[in-house]
Amino acid sequence: MKKSKFVKSTLILIVGGFITKILGMVIKIIMTRLVGTEGIGIYMILSPTFMLLIALAQLGLPIAISKLVSEDKRNNKVLVASAFPITIVVNILIIIFLFIFGKTLANNLLHEPRVYLGILSIGFVLPFISISSIIRGYFFGKQKMFPHVISNISEDIVRLIVLIVGIPIFLKYGIEVTIMFIVLSNIASELTSIIIFFFFLPKKFKIRKEDIKPNKDNLREILSISLPTTSSRIIGSIGYFLEPIILSFTLLLVGYSNDFIVNEYGVINGYVMPLVLIPSFFTMAISQALIPTLSYSYSNKQYDYSKKKIKQAILFSLIIGIPSTIILVLFPSLLLKIVYNTTSGVNYIKVIAPICLFHYIQAPLSSSLQAIGKVKQAMYGTLIAMFLRTLALFVFSLFKIGMWSLIIATSINILFVTFYDMYNVKKAFQMPALNSIHS
Repeated sequence: MKKSKFVKSTLILIVGGFITKILGMVIKIIMTRLVGTEGIGIYMILSPTFMLLIALAQLGLPIAISKLVSEDKRNNKVLVASAFPITIVVNILIIIFLFIFGKTLANNLLHEPRVYLGILSIGFVLPFISISSIIRGYFFGKQKMFPHVISNISEDIVRLIVLIVGIPIFLKYGIEVTIMFIVLSNIASELTSIIIFFFFLPKKFKIRKEDIKPNKDNLREILSISLPTTSSRIIGSIGYFLEPIILSFTLLLVGYSNDFIVNEYGVINGYVMPLVLIPSFFTMAISQALIPTLSYSYSNKQYDYSKKKIKQAILFSLIIGIPSTIILVLFPSLLLKIVYNTTSGVNYIKVIAPICLFHYIQAPLSSSLQAIGKVKQAMYGTLIAMFLRTLALFVFSLFKIGMWSLIIATSINILFVTFYDMYNVKKAFQMPALNSIHS
């Protein structure tokens, strides 16, 4: 794969990522200002459940499709079509589960009855997300990043318009109904993305009814990649799913009020983390471009080229991450005031921002392991990190330090995964140049 193609793909993703990140920030700002701290806190309690269910619904299929398409050894139309029966079955099972256990999840686990309608709404959104992500995987495999970028920008614009118009209307019916509407707004955005993707698909790619049938060979190949990949993602998502459950249970146990928990959780996940993770759109863009490039070069035994790309991805991530971290540490109040019109969360940012520097280089390391077929190693790392995060969350919450327990647990998770992935990439490629970064 030519160098120019990797550079072009990366630049397209960076420019597109910048635009979508700005739009994403605008969406969060609009949501925060319209529903308030309490409303955003309730939505953030629901968000880990949403992320877990997305991981389950996608089943790692986008990455599997991207990797197999990039190897350019199969009928891509049949390959993509083979993924649809899998996602249909999985989504049906999730919807049934939500309707049976949704109320129990809201009342007994999340300790927030107002998320119940939002939980039910997730079931209607997931099929659209799943279909969109499968098609997106095809374009990534082909190194065609422009359709991905256009779809992301379009869906964010659509969602922004829907939220601006809809939230004031639904607020009249209460915060519970409003949260439901915010979740359902994803249908409009994902449908927009699907429509745009179909415009960019080759004419010969038109999927007919007879194409959507199980193909044993394709299913075997897809699942051999997707299951370990999704296992890693699901494990990570389970950790975040458990986060509000453990926090609510433990902090209520040691004497904190539910209002405090909802508001502070909203501050960290609604203000602090989105702000400190802004630089990650650059690193994610680099990582997304890296997967098909590295898959191709590695499968064709171009090991020196593969090593070079990994080193470049890490270097670019550090070039972006270091100045961003300095700005976040020095000017947290100013940034919070400009973006969210608040100063809540200043101290949290000062602590978590330097830790997130490691998160920025984690993305290309994780993508490297996926691209070279080391998904099991990545899964083991995520599993250990989830255990450490969950344990830290519970233990430090007992110390009556409020939401600082979440900051500590998040820091432990980031540091462990980053150094674990770094070790495994070094081991796989025997890259001495990474020693300096490690030290």
